[in-house]
Amino acid sequence: MNLLAECSKAKRIGISGHIRPDGDCVGSCLALYQYLQKALPAASVEVFLENPPEVFADICGFGLIRQPEKKEQFDVFFALDCNAERLGSAEECFCGAIKKINIDHHITNKGDGDVNLVRPEVGSCSEVLFELMEKEYMDGEIAKALYIGMIHDTGVFQYSNTRPQTMRIAAELIEYGFDFPAIVQETFYQKSYLQTQIMGRVLMESVRFLDNRCIVGCVDRKTMEFYDITSKDMDGIVNQLRNIKGIDCAIFMYETAMQEFKVSLRTSDLVDATRVVSRFGGGGHMRAAGCTMQGTFHDCVNNLSGLIEEQLKGN
Repeated sequence: MNLLAECSKAKRIGISGHIRPDGDCVGSCLALYQYLQKALPAASVEVFLENPPEVFADICGFGLIRQPEKKEQFDVFFALDCNAERLGSAEECFCGAIKKINIDHHITNKGDGDVNLVRPEVGSCSEVLFELMEKEYMDGEIAKALYIGMIHDTGVFQYSNTRPQTMRIAAELIEYGFDFPAIVQETFYQKSYLQTQIMGRVLMESVRFLDNRCIVGCVDRKTMEFYDITSKDMDGIVNQLRNIKGIDCAIFMYETAMQEFKVSLRTSDLVDATRVVSRFGGGGHMRAAGCTMQGTFHDCVNNLSGLIEEQLKGN
């Protein structure tokens, strides 16, 4: 795919990513925004994301992110890091654009655009974008946005989706001179005191099952209201559960409505997370995936455990 050729005649370009945007979603959207503004100065480029976390506020263009208005028209609209149905309020703009472009790396995405590039072998959407960008337009701010996206979807290069090429790209990006150790600390590892309290509570109340090879932690609506927290305050909890020795599958759930839970899985190479969550309309990667489930906490865990146990026994 040639990004600039696809947008060469566009006067208005829109960019969006999935609801509850993470580091890769925010980083890839803002990197593409900066790139197109620089390479195509005659075009108007806009970014739409729902409530991006403030931890990414230092990425150039963050303050210009907004919510779309109904019936906004675009010559080209990019859906990054997801398929159309996960765009939230931007889905209407994407579907109504003259040209729809879908760029992603999730294996469950079949491509919803007129032009599609889905590379499940690549660790992040930011990494996919880097390989599409002409280097004459690259600069330190674009490199920083891409780097943030890459570290968040590869777990700072420790997940199995990290390729040798991933490390070569990261090396090329940090040559632009931004403070990459600070970025890793401030956007990936650093937590507020409140976030640490919630994580501690989840870890303390977590339950192991399936011969202690699986673990589940949960936050209900009552607890979220007591601490006055949102989903953003629970980032990283599922990864911490997965870090416990002997765990092949970590499950973190939080209640989004009465008997409705957002579920995240992190697994070892013995469990394909996408095989589990796809049964409930979810998606993601082999080692990291998620879905929304209906029912009580125990209903959800029981439904998940059977699918997880099947894979553990098979392996």
